[in-house]
Amino acid sequence: MTQSKSIVLLLLSVSLLALVGCGTQVPSGHRAVFYSTFGGGTELGRIYGEGFTFHLPWNKMFVYRTQIQEQKEDLTVLSSDGASINMEVSILYYPEPAKLDSLQVSVGEGYYSDIVAPNIRGIARAVAGRYKPEEIYSTKREQVAREIIDELTAQVAQKWIVIENVLIRNVQIPAKISDAINFKLTADQETQRMQFTIEKERLEADRKRIEAQGIADFQKIVSAGLTSSYLKWKGIEATEHLAVSTNSKIIMVGNSSNSMPVILSADN
Repeated sequence: MTQSKSIVLLLLSVSLLALVGCGTQVPSGHRAVFYSTFGGGTELGRIYGEGFTFHLPWNKMFVYRTQIQEQKEDLTVLSSDGASINMEVSILYYPEPAKLDSLQVSVGEGYYSDIVAPNIRGIARAVAGRYKPEEIYSTKREQVAREIIDELTAQVAQKWIVIENVLIRNVQIPAKISDAINFKLTADQETQRMQFTIEKERLEADRKRIEAQGIADFQKIVSAGLTSSYLKWKGIEATEHLAVSTNSKIIMVGNSSNSMPVILSADN
């Protein structure tokens, strides 16, 4: 009885292994294309999704990762003036999921090394040749990357490959050019600082000039209104106010005709 159970378990294990061998597991984030060895080859018009798919052992499933992938390339390019530049470039890409059957027939699983890599190298060299080293190094790096993306996308789109992005992560230029660029940047920053200082001082001088002009205008207006008759009238008004004050005794002593009266006051 025990021997019979062992035989049954063995048969079940063999059967299970056979079933597992008659299928392919498609992981998450992947799609697959079916290939019939003794049939019509690659099955066109159908893309298999995630999960386990049964098939006969002599047939095959080609599994593609459809998630965004990154590949780094170390490129040596020449600038417009012939300087040698090293660039580290990251390419973000993925195969077009709905066209994996066409990709399989036309290119296959090595589509990056066969299609993307040669194109990125040629395009990067062509684009870099339009710019000066300092532009690639600093001022126009994003523009260079954008031109590479546009041209690479156009080249690989016919092979059902999607370029998500191209990032220029590092640029190394000859030391002499780098020193010249850094010197120019430092000089530009110093010039901007001086221009800011000069502008600040100019604004302060304008402010003081306007303030002085305002004071001068005010004094001119006040001086024009302070006539002798006006001052004499204001003196008479002040004298009258003091005369009617309840807590003062007023003694008025005559003064010359061209001056104000002398007023002495004393408290009660």
